[in-house]
Amino acid sequence: MSAPTTTGAPLPDLTAEHLGEVLALLPGSDSVELKATVPGADRRRVVQRLGMDPLEAELRQVAFFDTPDLLLNRHGVVVRARRIQGKEGDTVIKLRPINPADLGEDLRSDRAFGVEVDAMPGGYVRSASMKGTAKDKKLWEAFHGETPARALFSAPHGPRSCGCTRTARRSLSCPRSASRPRPSQRRRRPRHFSRRALARRHDRLSRSGDRL
Repeated sequence: MSAPTTTGAPLPDLTAEHLGEVLALLPGSDSVELKATVPGADRRRVVQRLGMDPLEAELRQVAFFDTPDLLLNRHGVVVRARRIQGKEGDTVIKLRPINPADLGEDLRSDRAFGVEVDAMPGGYVRSASMKGTAKDKKLWEAFHGETPARALFSAPHGPRSCGCTRTARRSLSCPRSASRPRPSQRRRRPRHFSRRALARRHDRLSRSGDRL
């Protein structure tokens, strides 16, 4: 039975059958998120019922990235970035739906990786996600089109800083490790000589009849 609202429009419920299926997914998941959409007319009533203080709310700005024809969405890929007031922002790439049995143990143990269940009125889905962090300045620039969105997911950090295991980087093509230059692409540091060393080298070449 659908839950009524003050506007009179019914909202879909999470049926008993769906709830049983969600509970069956818990052993293979790391977290569960219960999501709901609250109509504007019911917002105040819901806030009061949940005992929430609006002054303690955390202001966030969220952006989802996709191609013009929503290619990522059609293949179950979610690419999201989020700004958080007064804090460092975060990024996430999700793949849904997934079966935890298909994931390797080393991938599941990666601290940046997780399996979560999103339950909402009308259905549920289980996702695999790879999370990261981003500076607010970079997020602001990407949100305003001043820098490409891929810059948020290709920070020049190695595997140690992003926490991805070797298999995780190979399986999910970790953008952080992928952007790391190969040894042949790295610039060699220039050699620096003191004035005394340069003088000795000049004298040595001068005695041999060569010129610098």
